[in-house]
Amino acid sequence: MADISPTRPSLDLADRVVIVTGGAKGIGKIYSQRLAEAGARVVLADIDVEANDAWAKAINGAGGAAISRPTDVSSPDATRAMAKAAIDTWGRIDGLVNNASLMSALGRKPWHQIPVEEWDRVMAVNLRGIFLCCHAVYPHMKRQGRGKIVNIASSRVWDGTPNRLHYTTSKAGVVGLTRALAREVGEDNIAVNAISPGFTQSETQIANSSNEHIANRTGVNKAFQRPQIPDDLVGVLMFLLSDASNYITGQTINVDGGHMMH
Repeated sequence: MADISPTRPSLDLADRVVIVTGGAKGIGKIYSQRLAEAGARVVLADIDVEANDAWAKAINGAGGAAISRPTDVSSPDATRAMAKAAIDTWGRIDGLVNNASLMSALGRKPWHQIPVEEWDRVMAVNLRGIFLCCHAVYPHMKRQGRGKIVNIASSRVWDGTPNRLHYTTSKAGVVGLTRALAREVGEDNIAVNAISPGFTQSETQIANSSNEHIANRTGVNKAFQRPQIPDDLVGVLMFLLSDASNYITGQTINVDGGHMMH
């Protein structure tokens, strides 16, 4: 990974094998689509079996390369099976996009109204899920001598957005996990970075937000006044998965239209 081929553009993702958790719905659906369009071989690892199978079929039908491996990221067995599916199909794992999380289904409520069981479930998916997925792909990336892991955090951690305390806390944990893991796997030539998206008008966000809430979040205290859409995140994702970012690790890149600047 340290050397960029003189005959291969540094942003080229052709034939790279990339796992996208939560890759059949919401923002993850766009991630997997755009990666396939860029020539990557995509492993769809969404917990929704029907959506996962349908999206893999659609990607393949459009000329891309994808396999469906429905995955509960909070399960050690399921995440190991996810990695095995990638190896069995394409023989390698070049990238892992830890996108799966619980958010839109949670509803917005004050912190003292969050049930303990709901708190634990959010942590199991949003934090333990990333740990387990990284654990599952690590032996394969280590053997290859290279790999790219991209964790999806949230810009909520920079301004402490209220009413989903468990979600915000879990995404702050993603930033810490990214930094610490990057130091532990750097000697294996594995890069670990994160993206913190702002309020993004994905299909799931729109379905679970009122028109008033969307209007209140659009353009407020941002440099760019237009709404943020999933495609606004694709460029930085591809950059972090490509050879162009080979000497970047442990970083969190904020993509929110200039709302939080740091």
